[in-house]
Formats: sequence, structure tokens, C-alpha cells
Amino acid sequence: MLHKFKKIDFPIVAILLVFMVISTLLVYSATLDDPTIKFDLQKIILIYVISILAFMGITFIDFRALLKISPYLYIAGLCLLAAVYAFGKEINGAKSWFELPGGLLFQPAELSKLLLIISLAAFLARRQGEPLLLLTDVIPVGLIMAVPFALVLIQPDLGNAIIFIVIFIGMLWIGNVKYLHFLIGALVVAALFAGFLYMFNHYHEPIKQYFTEQGKGHWVARLDTFINPDSATKDQKFQVDNSIKAIGSGGLTGEKYLQGTSVHRHFIPYAYSDSIFVVLAEEFGFVGSSILLLLYFVLIYRMILISIQCGDKGGSYIIVGVVSMFVFQIFENVGMLIGIMPLTGITLPFISYGGTSLLINMMSIGLVMSTKVHQESEPNY
Repeated sequence: MLHKFKKIDFPIVAILLVFMVISTLLVYSATLDDPTIKFDLQKIILIYVISILAFMGITFIDFRALLKISPYLYIAGLCLLAAVYAFGKEINGAKSWFELPGGLLFQPAELSKLLLIISLAAFLARRQGEPLLLLTDVIPVGLIMAVPFALVLIQPDLGNAIIFIVIFIGMLWIGNVKYLHFLIGALVVAALFAGFLYMFNHYHEPIKQYFTEQGKGHWVARLDTFINPDSATKDQKFQVDNSIKAIGSGGLTGEKYLQGTSVHRHFIPYAYSDSIFVVLAEEFGFVGSSILLLLYFVLIYRMILISIQCGDKGGSYIIVGVVSMFVFQIFENVGMLIGIMPLTGITLPFISYGGTSLLINMMSIGLVMSTKVHQESEPNY
């Protein structure tokens, strides 16, 4: 056990600890004057302790053991996604959470992302880097992704559903997909996206009426803000416009900690969760935002180094899946708050308030660390 402990990438551990400090400070600031949520330090510490234990537990489990049981993990993930649709708690129009004792919430879509990475890595590793075949490799991998994607989409949770596609594309690319197959897939996606834009704009009113009747009118409002910003109403652009103003008001060094005007006057919805980057930018400015993004860059860089040094294809594929997930979540979360990406419910990894998100992110890093700790083992798929 001691020799495995020495193989842990301690720069990554240090970054995770810094993230915890930053997150606690920002969540406290975001909830300071918010009557809808109470800052509970004991609960936050409990979540951190559980997440650290999960990180250490996954680190010392040989990742190859998880690859071997990947079919069972995949099926378990699908069962959870199906169960939440039937028995889950609905929040903001999406039935995506299980309510646990003590008021804790668990979001199975977060866990399913990690299980999908393990499942795809196990499948792709069998090819050992050989070019992927369309019928026996690419299409089956697409089907493996499509089932949980559909189950998450109907919750509806568009943000997490998109992450499934991003993971699929990243792992397929590193899995040595043929350029022709990739080009065909890109053309299909482009055609589907163009068709979606046409349908959304051409049948806008019926679509808006239908989703409003279903209690999900905010979905159409979010898409309107991104697709048709000139025609979107002031209420529809409320969050994005105020986020841009708050980020801009931070200037070079920010308005100082606990002094964020927009945050503490509740101009930013979900400042402690989806919009926590606004808190950072307003109170610590360009300098604080740059430092956080630099920490993310170092984290991704360290994981890529582990992937390059990993002598096992399955381990490399796992890391690529995790990196793809984190890079997209960071880009989408920051991008949506400055108006270059559509508004979704995707959280900022390790920083946004949310127990399930933090737990799964820590488990994901633990899985990456497992590939480093167990590199001396022989592949056994």
C-alpha cells in the first residue's frame, strides 16, 4: 500500500485541496445574503470528507478490475437513470435527483458519465490502438453512448446529455477512428444541428407553447437567448446580461471578497451553483479568474502526462474520457456566463456547490490516479 501511495501525483492532490478552499470561500460569499439557501459548513465538510475517501478508495482499486466488470457497471447506471425517471425528485422542471435522508440529493446522471467512460474504455481497449471498424466498433460504441444519453435527455437534462456526446467524441478520436468515419459523423451532426435550428425557428411558437404547458418554458427561453439574442426578451436575457455585467465590473482585481454588488443584490440566479464563476470574477477580477483557469490548465496537463506515460490502452482511454468531460464542463460553464455558449445547468467542476458533482469529480480524478498507481500491472481484459 505504501509503494502505491508514493506513486500518487501530489501536484494534482494539492490542486484539489486548493479548489476546496476556493469553493468554500465562494459558496459562502454567494449565500451570505441569500434567504433561499443557508451556508452549512458542517455539511460542506462532510461532503469533502466523503469525496476525499471516495478519491482514495478509487485510487487504490486497480482500474483494470473496473474495466473487467464494466458491463455490470453500465447496466447499473442505466437502472439508476430509469429509476430516477420513475421515482426521482423534480427540481426546476427536471426529474434528475434522488432525495436521500438528511436532505441530501443524488444525481445519477453524474455517476453515469463516469460509468460511460469506464464502459467505452473497456470496449475500445480490446482493439489495442488498431483503427476502429465502422460496423464492429464505431456503431456499437455509439449505441453504448446513445442509451444513457436518451435517458438523461428525457429527464430533461440537456447539459449533462451533451457531456455524454463530448465523452463519446473524445474517446472515439483517441481510440483511432478513421478520418472518413469521423468526417461522416461530423456531417451527420452538422445536418442534425441545422435541422434543429430550422425546426426551432420555423415552429417556434408551437414549440414554446408545448414546453410552457409542460412547465419547461425556461428551456425555450434559454435557447432563445443563445440562438436569437436580438429577439429575446429582457427577462430571457436576465441571467446572461447580468452575468456579463458582473464579470466586467470585476475589472483587473475585483471588488474584493464579500463585496460583489451583483451577487449580494441577487442579480445573479444560482450564484452558489451554476453561476459561481461570476462570484469569482466580480470579487477577484481578471487576476482571480485567470488563476482559477490556470489551475484547471495544470490539472488537465498533469492528467494528460499520466495518459502519455500510461502503458495500458484502457488507462489512457479512461484519462481521455475524464479530460474530455472536464474541459467541456469548464468551457461551457464559463462560456455560458459570458454569452458565447447556451445557458445550461452544467456546474463548474470542483467549485460549484453540489455534493453529487463534487463526489463524481473526485472519483473521476481517483480513476485517473489509479492508472498511475497501477501501471506495473499486466493488462487483463
